[in-house]
Amino acid sequence: MKPCTDPFAPAAPPTLLQTISPARLARFAAFLTGCEHSPGTVQNYLRAARAFAGYLGSAPLTREAALGWKASLLAAGRAAATVNARLSALNRLLAFLGRADCRVCLLRVQRHIFRPAQRQLGRHEYTRLLAAARQKGDARLSLLMETLCSTGIRVSELSAITAEAAQRGRAEIRLKGKVRVILLPGELCRRLQGYARRKGIRSGPVFCTRTGAPLGRQQVWRLMKSLCAAARVAPGKVFPHNLRHLFATSFYKACRDLVRLADVLGHSSLETTRIYLATSGEEHRRTINRLRLLC
Repeated sequence: MKPCTDPFAPAAPPTLLQTISPARLARFAAFLTGCEHSPGTVQNYLRAARAFAGYLGSAPLTREAALGWKASLLAAGRAAATVNARLSALNRLLAFLGRADCRVCLLRVQRHIFRPAQRQLGRHEYTRLLAAARQKGDARLSLLMETLCSTGIRVSELSAITAEAAQRGRAEIRLKGKVRVILLPGELCRRLQGYARRKGIRSGPVFCTRTGAPLGRQQVWRLMKSLCAAARVAPGKVFPHNLRHLFATSFYKACRDLVRLADVLGHSSLETTRIYLATSGEEHRRTINRLRLLC
């Protein structure tokens, strides 16, 4: 495995830590925040770090222990992407603790050329979710989903949709040390302005809690999940990031420009953007059936 090149990792000499204490985890959280990671990324890293700390208990921190945790994740039947996400967080924690010698290799996963059908949210299912939210009388949730799906922004970027942005017709996204400007569809701007007027929102984020704080990732996730039964959409398809996937596939079908889509989504790598364009398994099956290579 390549040596750690993290410029923010403190250069502490290796020591046999007996436990990963809450105090160390708190310092790790502060370190991640100082590196300007998004709140969602910080929470994900901390969740994995706490899980590893619980697995380690009072045992010494060794590479064998790290490998044992990796094996336990695999034995539990975790998806490869989930295992790699947790191992990435573990390796970052180990580098922070000055124990890069304990880092473990990620699983080598071939890039999927299609997405599982049970995870693919179709346009017709999206419209049923909107209808369910409106029938429920939840105008905020309906407009929130339309905003995510028509702009392709991440749920963590939702706070950039402000009353001022709706007036200007564009929003400035600041995340992961990068700044990008996205254009808002005209009809979306009109709906956002109308909603803001009804709620008395003159400035700042449009989508807020009752206390005025911007809606968070977990709150949006729970709100969307509450629509599954009424919309007759499988819960495995209903999560905020799937709206970003639907935007990406729709945008690409309209312009066939991968570089432009990467810019709109805020990706630094085209390989990341290509993941969003994976078709469903059924579409892939229809494609290979059309080849008619069986004589």
